[in-house]
Amino acid sequence: MADLGSIFKAYDVRGVIPDTLNADIARAIGAAFARVVGGEAVVVAHDMRPSSPELAAAFAEGVTGQGLDVVFTGLGSTDLLYYGSGHLGLPGAMFTASHNPAEYNGIKMCRAGAAPISADTGLDEVRRLAEEGVPAHGGPSGNVTEQDLLPGYADYLRGLVDLSGIRPLKVVVDAGNGMGGHTVPAVLEQGLPLEIVPLYFELDGTFPNHPANPLDPANLVDLQAKVRETGADIGLAFDGDADRCFVVDERGDAVPPSAVTALVAGEELAREPGSTIIHNLITSQAVPEIVRERGGVPVRTRVGHSFIKATMAETDAIFGGEHSAHYYFRDFWRADTGMLAAMHVLRVLGTDDRPLSRITEEYSRYAGSGEVNSKVADAPGRLAAVRAEFAGRDGATVDELDGLTVSLPGGSWFNVRASNTEPLLRLNVEAPDEASMAGLRDEVLAVIRA
Repeated sequence: MADLGSIFKAYDVRGVIPDTLNADIARAIGAAFARVVGGEAVVVAHDMRPSSPELAAAFAEGVTGQGLDVVFTGLGSTDLLYYGSGHLGLPGAMFTASHNPAEYNGIKMCRAGAAPISADTGLDEVRRLAEEGVPAHGGPSGNVTEQDLLPGYADYLRGLVDLSGIRPLKVVVDAGNGMGGHTVPAVLEQGLPLEIVPLYFELDGTFPNHPANPLDPANLVDLQAKVRETGADIGLAFDGDADRCFVVDERGDAVPPSAVTALVAGEELAREPGSTIIHNLITSQAVPEIVRERGGVPVRTRVGHSFIKATMAETDAIFGGEHSAHYYFRDFWRADTGMLAAMHVLRVLGTDDRPLSRITEEYSRYAGSGEVNSKVADAPGRLAAVRAEFAGRDGATVDELDGLTVSLPGGSWFNVRASNTEPLLRLNVEAPDEASMAGLRDEVLAVIRA
């Protein structure tokens, strides 16, 4: 194989079809993955992208060629694959490029029990072996068996959050032509007091309506309009592989992922008082405040699922949340599942007479910029310039857990960190009010973009 460095990222594989990722490469990666994880079998799922079935089949050939069996579940969301890995106790591979455009595809891999694999915990070794070529297996090839995991996945989630006794709710769901159109009917439309209003449930990896990336506000416009038009109680938007979920209130306003993190944390702390809650350093400072108020222990981590999951394991945390709408649950093998987070929000809303906008007011205490990206030629140099400008100010505190975080007197703070995959600096700013946030945001951007 040629150098695969362009498609192996920090946590997964992403490439353009067929230029940098094709069946031959998927087959080589499958063989390498089998060598790295060992064991008896691997569970494999794929999303609705046109290239996904062929890539998944080639990967399975690589695995079985090394003597391991494959449990093939076909269409699935990424959290369904994590369910399969946890429930079956097997390593897994999910073929998806998540929210990336249609010309992309990729592979998310995990060890048994949905344990993460990152560059420093096995992914680099998979890359090396795939590039070098894995020697032929001396024994017989493994077998491929098909298993429908969707019913078990739905039953498992419904066992974690009981929605049967909530008040009737009208719920608009925008699946973005992604895997939410496959999983939402199985989980939320079976005997529950929920009227689901579907948007773009047709599985179509060409994304004919809008990109399946709800992090971009432009991709929430249709959901917001439908919520207002139908008088719905809530709107939910899933990304392409349906492992992330974004929430819109009854007015059509987006609920910040930090507010969802704080809300779900409260639910989990009510169930197990005194538990640890993980939040990454870009979530709102309201999250640790609310966790402490509810009797929990907040723990701050770097951005990224491998850091969240590792810290959850170290601390036995019950829940973790990120600013990007990834939500992690100890009872879901510490893996991220947007569906389970959505179910918690539905339970809170369905057991409270107030509208969602009123419920979430208490969780949205500060003004945030969201992530603002700047393309730069010299990321380390611009970070140093920001540090020089702000670190010496009276009362400023600085930490470098992940990029540069500067906290200023009066409750304002910002974080600047470099992208792992692009020549970008990512800025997040929070302040007590909108004017203070905008002023600090513009001041930092002026230094970054100088």
